[in-house]
Amino acid sequence: MKKESLEQAKQVYRIEAECIRGMEEYFDEEAYARAVELLKNAPRIGTAGCGHSGIICQHFAHLMCCIERPARFISPAEAVHGGSGFLEKGDVMLLASRGGRTKELLPILEICKKKGVSVITVTENLESPLALGADVVLKQYVNRETDKYNCQGTTSSTALAVIFHILQTALIEETDFQNEQFAVVHPGGAVGERLNNK
Repeated sequence: MKKESLEQAKQVYRIEAECIRGMEEYFDEEAYARAVELLKNAPRIGTAGCGHSGIICQHFAHLMCCIERPARFISPAEAVHGGSGFLEKGDVMLLASRGGRTKELLPILEICKKKGVSVITVTENLESPLALGADVVLKQYVNRETDKYNCQGTTSSTALAVIFHILQTALIEETDFQNEQFAVVHPGGAVGERLNNK
């Protein structure tokens, strides 16, 4: 590996660590409390995003299922072709878009309004259409991406994942979710073996 490549690679630790430390300054207790309350009471949870945001939204849907909050990722393309039929009044849709203007997500926002589905938006831009149309907005902070062009969805993906980890961690407390419940839905792998052999 070239010396420059190695130096750039090592910078990833610093860049992403600085981002996570900086995120705490934007932690809005009221917004997170409202988001957790919506997720706690939702019969179903949908998630949607495009590109890297969409991939991390799939992670969030899985995190919710792991604590027995029924959730699924809805592809933005499928959402406008019937996929949003998964959602009913009283459900929650989480939309993730760093810029808050992702065109593929705007129709989903409108569908949710018509169906009485609450919307949580995660974005950097609190004045964006997706933020202004949401019931709750969680601020995403990103210092910079890790590549030299500040272009690839690296640090921003980490920041989004941290927000989702915060939500799951709070929900475990709010719902009094027990490890014994997790053992039932997670019998596989080393974790399942550890949980079920106690």
